[in-house]
Amino acid sequence: MTMLYRLDAPSGTVARTFGAAAGDDPWAGGYAAPGRFAPVITAGREAVAGPRPPRTPRRMVPRLWGVPPPPSAHDPTRLVSHVAKADSPFWIGNLRNSEFRCLVPATCFIEWGAGTDVEGRRERYAITCTDQPIMALAGVWKDSEVPSFALLTCPANPRLKGLGRARMPVILRGDEAQQCWLRSEWRAAEALLKPAPDDSLHARLLDDFA
Repeated sequence: MTMLYRLDAPSGTVARTFGAAAGDDPWAGGYAAPGRFAPVITAGREAVAGPRPPRTPRRMVPRLWGVPPPPSAHDPTRLVSHVAKADSPFWIGNLRNSEFRCLVPATCFIEWGAGTDVEGRRERYAITCTDQPIMALAGVWKDSEVPSFALLTCPANPRLKGLGRARMPVILRGDEAQQCWLRSEWRAAEALLKPAPDDSLHARLLDDFA
C-alpha cells in the first residue's frame, strides 16, 4: 500500500489547480503520511444543511489521513488509510453518497519496490503523473472525533506490478473524472476505480527521501 505521498505546492496553488476555495488550510508543501493532516478537495456540500443544492463551490480542507477503524477491529489506534474493497459495509454508505468522496492532491506517491539497493535497503520510487503536475487521487472522508480520509486503491498496472506492487492508488485523470468522482451517482463513480495506463506514469528511483 502507498504509505507516503508528496504534495509539493502551497495550499493556494493547489486550490487554484482544482478550482477550490483554500480557506485557512495551512499546507505549505511536503510529505503526507498516515496519521498526519493533508489537504483534500470536497464538492463543498458537506456543510450544507437540508436538501442538497445542485451546485456548490469546491472546498479545500485539511483532514487526517487515516480513518478510525470499526469496533470489530478491536484496536482503535490502527487507522484505516486505504480502501481496497469499495463494497465493504464500512465504506459503501459513504461512497454511495457523493458528498463523502474527495480528491486527494499529490505531486507524487512513494512506492517500495521488490528489489534492494547496494546497502540492502528496499528500493523506493516516486511515481508521478506525466500529464498532471498535481494529480488527484480518489479519496473518501468520514467524520468522527477527528475529520479524516482514506485513499481508494485498485489493482496495480503492469508498470507498478513490475516494481513488485499488487495495488496502487486510484488516479482521477482530468476534470471530467474528478467531477464524476465528486458529484455523480455511485455506479458512474465506481467505474473510475481502475489502474492508470502505464504511459501516464513515470517512476523515479529515490536514493533518499528523509
